[in-house]
Amino acid sequence: MTGVPASAAGGTGRPAPGGKLGAAAVNQASLWNIANILTMVRLVLVPAFVLLLLQDGGHDPAWRAWAWAAFAVAMITDIFDGHLARTYNLVTDFGKIADPIADKAIMAAGLICLSALGDLPWWVTGVILFRELGITLMRFWVIRHAVIPASRGGKMKTLAQGTAVGMYVLVLTGPLATLRFWVMALAVVLTVVTGLDYVRQAIVLRRKGLAAQRAVEGTSR
Repeated sequence: MTGVPASAAGGTGRPAPGGKLGAAAVNQASLWNIANILTMVRLVLVPAFVLLLLQDGGHDPAWRAWAWAAFAVAMITDIFDGHLARTYNLVTDFGKIADPIADKAIMAAGLICLSALGDLPWWVTGVILFRELGITLMRFWVIRHAVIPASRGGKMKTLAQGTAVGMYVLVLTGPLATLRFWVMALAVVLTVVTGLDYVRQAIVLRRKGLAAQRAVEGTSR
């Protein structure tokens, strides 16, 4: 919904009394689109996922299967909410802020809980969380000059992290337990490599932005 129908204004095409209030109500209602609802569902799933994972000491296969289901739903909503927002022009300021928070919250919750339970080395959790926090801060560092676009490597990193954490949430043995180790190893490698690439991009973009700014200032004198 992008505006108030003419019929709501008396059918004359003139703004109805209290038109500003009506427009504000429409803008507020636009927040309740399917993309934002999926993002909110993912935020709600974070504490639910943690509670399920830590039930009965955190090592009960049944509870961990339920935790995996919650984690899987969160990952699926992460795929669809961004796609829906871009495809149907449902991008909002709330979505821009809440979506990355929800993404990092569910991943951080999984990593920290798994390390606290002794299933995942703390250094792995530290490397991944340090990278995610660092890149987020770096985006703000260069945002006045340019936006660092999401790369194919970054998307592969996210997929590898989600797959690895999901496999560690489940109680796996034998070849599957070995496989999840290598999937997590791949996720860590992609995390480091793509993180270094983002740093390189940020430095280049900032230098270009500062050079353009100096050029503009020079011509205006």
